[in-house]
Amino acid sequence: MLSGLVIVDKPQGWTSHDVVAKMRRLAGTRKVGHAGTLDPMATGVLVIGINKATRLLTYIVGTSKTYTTTIRLGQSTVTDDAEGETTSISTTTALTEQQIRQAIAGLTGEIQQVPSSVSAIKVNGERSYARVRAGEEVELAARAVTIERFELHELRRGQAEGMEFVDLDATVECSSGTYIRALARDLGQQLSVGGHLTALRRTAVGPYSIDQARSLEQLEEDLGVLEMGQAARALMPVRELSQEETIELSFGRRIPAGELPPPSQPVAAFAPDGTLVALLEDPGQAGKNAKAVLVFAPAENAVGGKA
Repeated sequence: MLSGLVIVDKPQGWTSHDVVAKMRRLAGTRKVGHAGTLDPMATGVLVIGINKATRLLTYIVGTSKTYTTTIRLGQSTVTDDAEGETTSISTTTALTEQQIRQAIAGLTGEIQQVPSSVSAIKVNGERSYARVRAGEEVELAARAVTIERFELHELRRGQAEGMEFVDLDATVECSSGTYIRALARDLGQQLSVGGHLTALRRTAVGPYSIDQARSLEQLEEDLGVLEMGQAARALMPVRELSQEETIELSFGRRIPAGELPPPSQPVAAFAPDGTLVALLEDPGQAGKNAKAVLVFAPAENAVGGKA
């Protein structure tokens, strides 16, 4: 059974669900999922899990993300991106690069961010964006997010239909749960001119980058599946098992803890032949045991499992 990750370069106009539907057809299985939604206007890295690899997606969703983006200052929209109706226009003539850089610095590090009202967050069981489309005013609670990097690459001044604006090309590295369009909105608010996204491209999800990604056209020719072991080695700390430990884990039994201090996430445990056997909670403390969170190679398939 085909199992692994596919790193897709999602095109503009496609929903994440559209890509999943296409992957189900190409992979010939219903068991397909993704690790983190991309809006239709956004492009770039969408991590797809097939069959057994869908069990890895939980650990990928929480990893950091990297984006390249263009933010337009001087105009606010109802959706905080270029697809929404304009709600306000302000002059940017007096806006200086120093002011912009100072505002960017103020939005770097751990911040409190109110998600965009057109996000997929549920409010009383209904998606926030659905409530907004129905004409409701939705206010979501602020949440802590971390902006590890907010780097301005280029600043361009322009004019269109009598409106002055400033476009910023930037790179953002951030924690899971960060809304880049909310970041654009907040930057505009701090500068008192309004702001929204005009372009967004995700270039990395955790260890998986745009360099590994395949276009939909390329996927038609070759899925380029990153097999389970490779995917786990890139994502998690690794523990190499002995033959005896491999057999014990394949039966769901605990094994002695490893020698390294406990990591903040599960450990990928590999059999001597390189097979991914399980994900472990490993306390890394003598006298304690490591237990399997997930077993990928149960006894009937594990090396030596019939012994």
